[in-house]
Amino acid sequence: MTDDPTGRVDRRTVLRTVAGVGGAALAGCPGTAPQSDGPTVQVTDGGGTGTQSPDSDPYLDLVRTYAPTLYFDTDERWFPTDPRPYTSERDGETIVDGFDALDGYHAESEPGEPPAPTAFYNVVEYEDSPLVGLQYWLYSAFDQFTTNFHWHDWEVLHVFVDTDTGEPQLYVASSHSRKVPNNEFLDPEPEQVPRVLSELGSHSSALSVNDVPDQFQRLPTDGGLADITNSALEGIEDVASIPVAYGLPRDEGSRLPYVVPELDGEPLYEHDRLPNVDRAALVPPALTVRSFTDLSEPPGDLPRRENGLAFAHSGRDVSADIDYDLVPTTEIEHITDFTGPQLSFEFSVPEAVEDAIAGHITTTGAPWGQPRYQNPAADITEPNHRQALAQRYDAIGAPAPGTVVFGKVAETVASPDAPENSGVRTEPTSYEAVALLESEPEAVPTFGGTAVVRDVPAGEHRLTVNAAGTAPHSERITVEESGGPTVAGVDGQIPLVANADATKVTVDPSQADSELTGLALLDDFAGRLYDAPLTGPDAVYVHSGGAYTTEVRDTDDAVGAFRVNPAVDATSVAIENPKTGKASLARFLAAIASETEADIAAAADIESGDLDTDDAVDAVDEVVSGNGDVTGQANAIRGLTQALASVASAAGKAADRAAAGDRAGADNQLRGVSNALEQVGERLSVARSALPDEIGNAADRRLDAATRRAEQARQQSKL
Repeated sequence: MTDDPTGRVDRRTVLRTVAGVGGAALAGCPGTAPQSDGPTVQVTDGGGTGTQSPDSDPYLDLVRTYAPTLYFDTDERWFPTDPRPYTSERDGETIVDGFDALDGYHAESEPGEPPAPTAFYNVVEYEDSPLVGLQYWLYSAFDQFTTNFHWHDWEVLHVFVDTDTGEPQLYVASSHSRKVPNNEFLDPEPEQVPRVLSELGSHSSALSVNDVPDQFQRLPTDGGLADITNSALEGIEDVASIPVAYGLPRDEGSRLPYVVPELDGEPLYEHDRLPNVDRAALVPPALTVRSFTDLSEPPGDLPRRENGLAFAHSGRDVSADIDYDLVPTTEIEHITDFTGPQLSFEFSVPEAVEDAIAGHITTTGAPWGQPRYQNPAADITEPNHRQALAQRYDAIGAPAPGTVVFGKVAETVASPDAPENSGVRTEPTSYEAVALLESEPEAVPTFGGTAVVRDVPAGEHRLTVNAAGTAPHSERITVEESGGPTVAGVDGQIPLVANADATKVTVDPSQADSELTGLALLDDFAGRLYDAPLTGPDAVYVHSGGAYTTEVRDTDDAVGAFRVNPAVDATSVAIENPKTGKASLARFLAAIASETEADIAAAADIESGDLDTDDAVDAVDEVVSGNGDVTGQANAIRGLTQALASVASAAGKAADRAAAGDRAGADNQLRGVSNALEQVGERLSVARSALPDEIGNAADRRLDAATRRAEQARQQSKL
């Protein structure tokens, strides 16, 4: 292969592909672990020797050409600045202390006049290649966000340029951490200066390359371009056509609450080392919460993003509010560390006894200690983009199979098709969440409700998802050695429940008579909501308005099922003796049949609680005024309840026979259950129109579930 830029892919063709059905995705290769890239040379300011003036830098004109325009949120508090005024000496080394930087920045800051607006640049050559990486590093004194907060913040924009043609090849804008897919654009127009939209507080960088400079567009609309060329994820239908990049969630309609940073249990602005920092120095109260767990439901009135100050390089004729200076990073490479006491964000983790708190801590260090500083291509997170550069330049390695964990957060609410407290549904969420793997020190935020964690080591992990005002979700996942995607939740969906509606269901495998390996929860209307490995005591939060089947499996693939009705039971429900086999399934059949019989009886005979023929006629006459043969329908309801009672009786006897070791007797009773369920189906079809729609809907779904479980019980070898 030769370094021939004529292999350029037309960017509009790429965009059309990305905007389609995700065909541009590399199947099975969602990660970007590269083959080895070629050697690089840092050439900023004469290779970092400090012997040349910045104006003698051979790449200075190119650096100025692509110096980005920066757009900030109207509520932004920490703009890119120069950290050198806040340096101090420690053990013979130059450092920047977090207290000094934060307090000093606010001491100098005036509304509309941020101190020392600066962008630092670094230029990296790839040996024996016309490709260079221009890096624009932006330092902020503090980072306040929903998933983390830390002293100091460094964000970077990489601009890959072919020096033979002078044309840009790829823009890569950093998004939070290496675990989050960056915002990237392949083959931008040469005359288009890159624009960066900075996320409030966190400074995560979104790109803007289309005709609307101060808004982020994930997909092309009305003939315009999207702001990224990242490809779509395979495996989740809901996001099959959505480019996977962090983007700018608050600019895309999502609600994103921020958290007030604390140190030693007190708000940071109350610390005695920060006399110039008050509450107004942080993200405004309208956007913040003190704790995710203290809210009864997700906040619904968070303001949308609004544009504030725009920054541009002082040497460019661009309309902007603030001019910033370009300074080579070699002038600050003497700073060895950016320090400060550890700040943590607490994650709630569901536990069988009491929810645990897992503290996660994020810190930031000097850019020149990071691999991407020496090799900008290390920050390419989109496999198609790395592949495109690898085809053009020998210096860039092709993408190798990587790993990614992903899931789509959903909101669990009561179903309008179900009786009260008897069914739920899931729907897309309008708020963002945060996900944490217990093996990782840093959480990742969702974008559009999608959680993506890149480059996860193979093995067993625990994934926990938190969102403001919701109960925590946690599950065990297995990342395979072979790479490729690992889908969390059920078919990629992770349902969350508002704290006010949450009921905890707990299971302790030590109470079983076999080794349990799996736990699932199914709602009558929403279907399977949780399905994960079971390695010890576990807890799952469900919506109190649902009616659930809790399912366990063991090492012999035997199954147990248990009925859970949170509206009837306590706010915390423990599955006692979670055993598998015929007896367990038969008891479940008895429970669901009795529950359905009681619901139908209550709906048909509201006054008396009895269901003799005369009362049934009167009740149905009220429900179905003059509709057909009311007496026939009443008899059908009566027959329906009798058939359900027969199911419950036979199932109870089957459970007793199985528990006594009588396989033949248990199977004989289970055949009776199946016969009675057929009668239930026949009588339900006749009585259906006389029942309230919600009761009929529930009866239909429970009949289907009971029929499947009866067959499952007959097939079980374990009693």
